[in-house]
Amino acid sequence: MICPHCEHDLLRRERTGNRCSRCSKQYALDPKTNPLRLNDLRVRRITAALTDEGRIGIVPDQLWYALSRKRIKDSTFAQGCLGMAAVVGGVAVVAAVVSEIPHPLIVTGAMLIAALVIGAARSAGAGKGIPPVSREAFPGQVLAEWRKVYGALPPGVLDAKAPKGGRAASGTATGTGGDTTNGVLVCPDPAVVAFLVAAGLPARYGLVPARSPEEARAVPSGGPVLVLHDTDASGELLVRQLRDALLGRTVVDAGPPLRSVRSLPQAVAYRDPGRKPGPEQMRLLAELGTFTPEELKWLGKGWRFPLVGLPPARLLAVVDRVAAQVTRGVDADLRRAADLGFLTWPEAAGPDLVGGR
Repeated sequence: MICPHCEHDLLRRERTGNRCSRCSKQYALDPKTNPLRLNDLRVRRITAALTDEGRIGIVPDQLWYALSRKRIKDSTFAQGCLGMAAVVGGVAVVAAVVSEIPHPLIVTGAMLIAALVIGAARSAGAGKGIPPVSREAFPGQVLAEWRKVYGALPPGVLDAKAPKGGRAASGTATGTGGDTTNGVLVCPDPAVVAFLVAAGLPARYGLVPARSPEEARAVPSGGPVLVLHDTDASGELLVRQLRDALLGRTVVDAGPPLRSVRSLPQAVAYRDPGRKPGPEQMRLLAELGTFTPEELKWLGKGWRFPLVGLPPARLLAVVDRVAAQVTRGVDADLRRAADLGFLTWPEAAGPDLVGGR
């Protein structure tokens, strides 16, 4: 590992206790001891890419996904499968003790059964796509260690807590012409809401953030509803729920289309075993008639592409462009500004900046 302070290449015995034996300075992360195999230099490189060298702020969840991508992509096997193999081996050993079968034969049989269990699990895809560090655990397992050493989050990572709810209570958002409400921005992910609010995007277009159909309905506005969601079963159904709850309102689906995202080589899906869709959700998805049987099977296994996985600059650019389009007919000042073009950011393009780092 390269020391992030003196840049010497250190052997494991030269960096005990996360301290460099050359410069005596402490570092935060050692690839041999953290489940994401991170080091401080990699965290800095990826953070710099995500923040466009400090030009935009990101939330910790976006950093979690970027740092986890490689491990998610390479994942093949869950610890639960190893546990099953251990149980099989333990039962075999007990059987050897109480039976008259020669012990070496029992142990050999146990090893064979365990190998078969592991092989079957691998073939079935057990553990594939499950992050070694969950999104919820990332602040405690990774960022807490970084704070201990450096006293703050990596440069460009926002330390602000996500808002606890939409602004439906006030019913106003600050647009270019003062306090005005042009519509609603619905996004159930509080981290993405915090990211967009920190960038000033909802306020720029007079959009009130909301996280659910109930919050969106409470906003005193008849303007358009812009919907951002993860590409997963819940996200695909959210648009339908909003259209059912807000009859007569314009509901614009700005979430990444499943078919398009799955075709991108740099997009890495992951699974959350605790958020697999139930039978009712799958029935509703099938009723939409927009997914192939293979896509429904994929969604049914709990696979997802999260909004926090999109490059932050590209997410801002796309939401900015869509927000300008859906609100230009609502607010005269915004319409004139959009005609001039200075509120429409160029869409980020180019190679994947963090995929192989």
